[in-house]
Amino acid sequence: MPLLMKKSLFLLLNILVLTTVSWSQQYAKSDFKAYIARYSQLAIKEMKIYRIPASITLAQGIIESNCGKSPLAVKANNHFGIKCHREWTGEGFYYDDDQKNECFRKYLNPEDSFRDHSLFLTLRPRYAALFSLDPKDYTGWAYGLKQAGYATNPEYPRLLIRVIEDNRLFELDKEEIEEEIAEKAQPEEIQIVAKTVVTAPRKSEHVLFYENFQMPDPAKFEQKNTSSAGRKIYENNGIPFIFAKKGDNWINIASEFGIYAFQVYRQNDLKGSDPITPGQILYLESKRRKAAVDSHIASDTDSMYSISQQYGVKIKFLYRYNNMLPGQEPKPGVTILLRKKWSFF
Repeated sequence: MPLLMKKSLFLLLNILVLTTVSWSQQYAKSDFKAYIARYSQLAIKEMKIYRIPASITLAQGIIESNCGKSPLAVKANNHFGIKCHREWTGEGFYYDDDQKNECFRKYLNPEDSFRDHSLFLTLRPRYAALFSLDPKDYTGWAYGLKQAGYATNPEYPRLLIRVIEDNRLFELDKEEIEEEIAEKAQPEEIQIVAKTVVTAPRKSEHVLFYENFQMPDPAKFEQKNTSSAGRKIYENNGIPFIFAKKGDNWINIASEFGIYAFQVYRQNDLKGSDPITPGQILYLESKRRKAAVDSHIASDTDSMYSISQQYGVKIKFLYRYNNMLPGQEPKPGVTILLRKKWSFF
């Protein structure tokens, strides 16, 4: 690496470190302690219902509200900087942020702000991958929030992690997470559009086939490349893919290949709450409308989803080609069409 480039990189790293340190030094230890003492139990309560680490919720509240001293927190009880967006039906608080006079949500009390923060993350698909992480994995959550677009500050994950570790907030995540229905604890006066019952994310029905499905043999596929982390990249039906390994989650796969977490699970007809099983095929680009061959004879371990992954065809097209309803599974010995059947009269 040229000397000038090395110096530039060193300078940039120092600026990033100084930025992180200078933010934390703006506030006295008493500011952090007071905020934590007041809101830690509220963060734990939200974690038990929504499975969002209490350490993350509290650290976000500290950063976004400047330890509860920002104009948004003081005048609007908004501790997480959540803007109005189109679905908001409550009162607004107008404040200069990225643009002048932007609309932020105004709450009756801080408790409503914490609840809306939980719902904001739970009900938006772009954050779904976070819920496949261990609730104690605050590092994964910190980087996942940034990747999903929660904040524009490139240092946001490091700020969260610093606040968590400096104040030992990770100890809050040790509380047992109960299986509760969120709606029971939702304040009646909170003005939000989403009023559905929210429970812990559940895995898709079609992912259950992995319990007895014979994983494909990598030797049957052609290796095309290797990732920066040394993972082998294969190709099937013209689509690059990898074989999942132990410890994989949507966040680390997305980071390794420079894409968004939601792209990984959506491209594989899955949800962010679905588990990842070592050995399963995970495509890095969208699957195709048709396979390279015309059909497949279903075995006793096949499902429509396993066939979809085996041939790199979107599952919705397989159902369409075979006049089947979503959720129906093939019987052993049945021919499954892998491309549209043309009729000539």
